[in-house]
Amino acid sequence: MTVALETRGLCKSFGALTVAQNIDFRLQPGDRHALIGPNGAGKTTFVNMLMGVLRPSSGRILLGGDDVTRAPQAQRVKRGLGRTFQINSLFRNLPVLDNVALAVAERRGMAPRMWRAAGSYADIKNECAELLEPLGLASDALIPVIDLPYGKQRLVEIAIALGLRPRVLLLDEPAAGVPSAETERILQLLEKLPAEIAILIIEHDMDLVFRFARRITVLVQGEVLMEGTPQEVARDRRVHDVYLGEQHHG
Repeated sequence: MTVALETRGLCKSFGALTVAQNIDFRLQPGDRHALIGPNGAGKTTFVNMLMGVLRPSSGRILLGGDDVTRAPQAQRVKRGLGRTFQINSLFRNLPVLDNVALAVAERRGMAPRMWRAAGSYADIKNECAELLEPLGLASDALIPVIDLPYGKQRLVEIAIALGLRPRVLLLDEPAAGVPSAETERILQLLEKLPAEIAILIIEHDMDLVFRFARRITVLVQGEVLMEGTPQEVARDRRVHDVYLGEQHHG
């Protein structure tokens, strides 16, 4: 079985500052994996290298077995890499439906010239409806994103990412800024995602991490401290020290 996503010896330095040190990482199809670590551990840098936002100083990134280390973002998306962003990246004044329709139209290779009316093509509309339904967003389809509560805006982001039909989905802090009552909903949603998608979640909410992930990678100062099952991570003394140390200093 081809590895869905792999990094080999991934490094990134900004001048004298090393933010990623020799990261070896693998995601198999269908994996449910979490990346955790204290603030400044290099999690965002790592994700930005995976997506092509940042170029690694050295090392390789493979997507479905193909080397994409130097491939631009759009090419990675076409090859099945999807992500949600920590910062809201939505067309906030457009309705929910149009936001999702843009992603679906992009995946189908429809020209950006028709994006304003993307939501009016019947088959695109149907696919969008299928994406919005399980997220509990069907009744919000015609509401401008800006008028939705923040928790629902995060769900719209996930719908957009799914509109690209990714084989690998990177979820960057899906629970950040979401009321704890709605975190449960995000968890239920993650559990409903197609089983064959490899999912990597970068998250501070440990409750969510331990309930969602089957494997966890702990990143500290740009290096992999350990990787294991939730039980192994919970038992590891070094992981406790890293997180307790952060709380004492913060």
